[in-house]
Amino acid sequence: MRIPDLSVPASLAGLLSRLPATPPSLLLASSLNLLAKRGVLPADLSLLDGKRFEIRLLDAGLSLTIAASARGFSAAAPGPSDLLLAASCADFARMLLREEDPDTLFFHRRLRIEGDTELGLIVKNLLDGMDWSETPLSRLMSA
Repeated sequence: MRIPDLSVPASLAGLLSRLPATPPSLLLASSLNLLAKRGVLPADLSLLDGKRFEIRLLDAGLSLTIAASARGFSAAAPGPSDLLLAASCADFARMLLREEDPDTLFFHRRLRIEGDTELGLIVKNLLDGMDWSETPLSRLMSA
C-alpha cells in the first residue's frame, strides 16, 4: 500500500499545535517500550541512555519529546533535545512502512535531522533493523 502524499489541513494543525504535547509523547514512549519488550525494537538502551529526542510532525504542528534511560523510554517535557527528527506525517509513515529510505528523505530535504550526528545514525539503524512483521503495521504493509 502506497502512502498518499497528503498533509494535515492547516486548520487541524492549528488546533493540534495548541494541545499539550505530553499525551502524544507518552503514547510514543509507551509504544517504543512495548516494541522493545516484544523484541521488535532491537534497542541497546545503553547507547541511548540519558538522551532526549524530539519528533516533529511538521504538517500537524506537533512536537513529541521523549527521553531514553536504561529502563526504557519516557515522555519528556519540551526543551533542548540531543536529536531532532522532523518530517511530515506522510513521510514518517512512508519511512516506518519502508516505502522510503530515511537517507532518501533526508537528501530530498523531506526529513530534517539536527543535533548529535552519531546518535542520528544509531536511531536510523535502529529503525532500519526493526522487524515490522511482528507489529500490527504488518497488516498495513501486506494490504
